[in-house]
Amino acid sequence: MEKFAAKSNKDGTPVEKKGWFDYDYESFVDVSKRVIQGRNRTQQQQVVREVLLSMLPPGAPAQFRKLFPPTRWACEFNATITVPFFDWLVGPSEVVEVEVNGVKQRSGVRIKKCRYLENSGCVGMCVNMCKIPTQDFFTDEFGLPLTMTPNFEDMSCEMVYGQAPPPFEDDPASKQPCFADICSLANPNSSVCPKLQI
Repeated sequence: MEKFAAKSNKDGTPVEKKGWFDYDYESFVDVSKRVIQGRNRTQQQQVVREVLLSMLPPGAPAQFRKLFPPTRWACEFNATITVPFFDWLVGPSEVVEVEVNGVKQRSGVRIKKCRYLENSGCVGMCVNMCKIPTQDFFTDEFGLPLTMTPNFEDMSCEMVYGQAPPPFEDDPASKQPCFADICSLANPNSSVCPKLQI
């Protein structure tokens, strides 16, 4: 049975098994594509949540809440560390001034062109594998509200620490159509990406 399940290149030769350090960004996106197959949006988001929690030591969310209560300083600090630590995942970004509850602060991060969205080419993957799980993780697990607003026109994204995300149904991203020209999972006949529907 292993032979039938084994992957092969387009020319039929077997794909070499990769070592731990041989995986690249394309492999990361490929794994994400496999995660969304056969799962609804809630299940996809749950997988990401479980992965994020599995990377933390026991008690880490509670410690984060103590160290970073939702203050202006905590929001600005998290925005500042997001830029260097998430460059590998989303590409170049910068801290920007935003308004949170009527107060201007530098707790925004502008991702110039999201590497994940560009490489996946999939609205559903952006929303279900990045935006919603990341927002929920910071807001619910860490107690630090976060809203992410992807721009599906230019593939940029704005993250705002300290701003509570809207309910999914009220979020403009929940009504986004497929990238019909570039997404291998696209349904051009649907007004909303099928991966955003339950």
